[in-house]
Amino acid sequence: MEIKYTKHFLNRLEDIFSETDYNLRYEKGRFQSGYCILKDNKIAIVNKYYSLDGKINSLLEILKQIDLDTSKLSEKNQKLFHDINQTQLSF
Repeated sequence: MEIKYTKHFLNRLEDIFSETDYNLRYEKGRFQSGYCILKDNKIAIVNKYYSLDGKINSLLEILKQIDLDTSKLSEKNQKLFHDINQTQLSF
């Protein structure tokens, strides 16, 4: 899968989060990696001052780390999620 650094692709990643139990928030902060995951509360926080590339990379990294119930995802998002998990990320 080719990663496209566009606003449309960012919206597709955000759409995956909207169909899960995880809340995605953009907040200011001094996160070591640009994001923070609060697994007990199922909240993913991404630095709102990150560039488009940084936000997309952060969301891709988060999606690879968390356990999602893919049965709640639409067919389109299940395919995207599967493609993301099959892709080797190189930043």
